[in-house]
Amino acid sequence: MKRIVKHGLEVLQFEHPGFEGLTHGFFSRKGGVSTGHYSSLNQGGTVGDERLHTIENRKRAFAFFDRDIESIFDVWQVHGNTVLCADKPRALDEPHIKADAIISNNPTLTLFMRFADCVPIILFDPVKKVMGGVHAGWKGTLNNIVKEAVLAMREQYSVNPLDIIAGIGPSIGPDHYIVGKEVYDLAAATFGPDLNQVVSIKKEKIHFNLWRANEYLLEKQGIKAIECAEICTACNLEDWYSHRAENGATGRFGALIALGMQHV
Repeated sequence: MKRIVKHGLEVLQFEHPGFEGLTHGFFSRKGGVSTGHYSSLNQGGTVGDERLHTIENRKRAFAFFDRDIESIFDVWQVHGNTVLCADKPRALDEPHIKADAIISNNPTLTLFMRFADCVPIILFDPVKKVMGGVHAGWKGTLNNIVKEAVLAMREQYSVNPLDIIAGIGPSIGPDHYIVGKEVYDLAAATFGPDLNQVVSIKKEKIHFNLWRANEYLLEKQGIKAIECAEICTACNLEDWYSHRAENGATGRFGALIALGMQHV
């Protein structure tokens, strides 16, 4: 991935040429005003950080790409598989709708999502000019939220999956993501004979590869162009928040998505 540094903020972007028409980035935890566990660019407003800190951090993130904060559309991420089609910004005093994926073809919108181990996935059709953001933890992955997002793009905007570019962002890697038998059984039901592509047993521990799992599910939807960051949040706490590695006492990093060429 490509790293951009400006005003103390660090952003990672995908390098696939298909993403050139999309403003997008994953903000590291650097360059904000939050302190303690939330240091410093925490974007999570429900994790215990001071509200004024998260407001300032969000302003800095939007200013990085010269986006108006009032163009934001974000959701209450709940580990489900609901996809929202956004046609206008969410008013800053308007309650969040529960969902874990957002799609839109509105160039005036800025999609914004928050992460701390779960998989951030960006979808972009450069032909129809349609964007999407997906939040996929183990529940969303096994409920195939990427399939729901792709189907919604097809139904709402007549997108051809062959035109979609997909990017899998920083998230917890398989070496650190140990799960129990419940998740193993659900993964076995989802992936069947291909289970060994996404699950491995090491020293009697079950490791779930969320990166490969979502890549596999994207491929099943006909998407050919997939870039995976393969950056583990739990391995890189100086750059990323990790709910698991930090025992829940942490913030959330932001992912920003908007149609059009970026201004950095």
